[in-house]
Amino acid sequence: MAASYTFLVTGASSGLGAQMSLAALAAGHKVIATARNTARAKQDYPEIEKRGGTWLTLDVTSPSTETTVSSAVKAHNVNVLVNNAGYALRGVLEDISMSQIREQMETNLFGVLACTKGAIPHFRQNRSGTIVNISSTSGMTGSPGYAAYAASKFAMEGYSESLAAELAPFDIRVLIVEPGGFRTNFQGAVVPYAGSSDGDAFVSEAYKGTAADETARRISGMHGMQPGDPIKAARAIVEAVTRTGRGKDVDGCLRLPLGKDAVQRAGVKIKGFTKDVETTRHIAESVTFDE
Repeated sequence: MAASYTFLVTGASSGLGAQMSLAALAAGHKVIATARNTARAKQDYPEIEKRGGTWLTLDVTSPSTETTVSSAVKAHNVNVLVNNAGYALRGVLEDISMSQIREQMETNLFGVLACTKGAIPHFRQNRSGTIVNISSTSGMTGSPGYAAYAASKFAMEGYSESLAAELAPFDIRVLIVEPGGFRTNFQGAVVPYAGSSDGDAFVSEAYKGTAADETARRISGMHGMQPGDPIKAARAIVEAVTRTGRGKDVDGCLRLPLGKDAVQRAGVKIKGFTKDVETTRHIAESVTFDE
């Protein structure tokens, strides 16, 4: 008999979250799809309910997030938590405010931590479960103009590494998903620099023409033409979680890059990191006590 999975997916009202919910339902699993505005989500994706999914109102930045998730996990016997809710704050560090940075962290990091804490006790008691953290290629390498977003995703990756080791004795799996560019509205929801007088600037005057400006314009210009297919990505994530299809042989893997661009970016990261380590080895190894 095939294993039974019940997914709780945060940020399921659009993009990859909605497609993951649909992919899990299509594969015969149960889904608790969460959104801040479930009335609108039901209108935008009526097929989630039609296929047997259940909507749950959840704002991951709410102080009640941990208890809300805990109650839902117990009530529905959830064994897969997908931390997908998030957004990208665009702008060079000098341009964005500390309140904007804190809001970015509240959603992309602290909201994820709260959801995870809500699920862990139930998973631990059952000695099973999977926690899927939707990171980004920005969790591998930071891009100019996306410092706050990269910070939130790097933090997610670091906590995921620690969490995987903490939960391994209880047979709870952690999977970090690192999508590249996918044809969703994720980048379309990123607005130009708020301080712009013409409404068409991505950075303040001092940064115009720099790498941050060019990167923001390139990414924005690709909106709607990204190479990644979100439907295929959603199916790949579900298969990796359930160890079916192409996911049969990924057991034991902590990371799942998604997209050719994600694999390429990972390769560049590995090469650069290795070069730095080897170049500085003589310094690194010189600072220990003499034997």
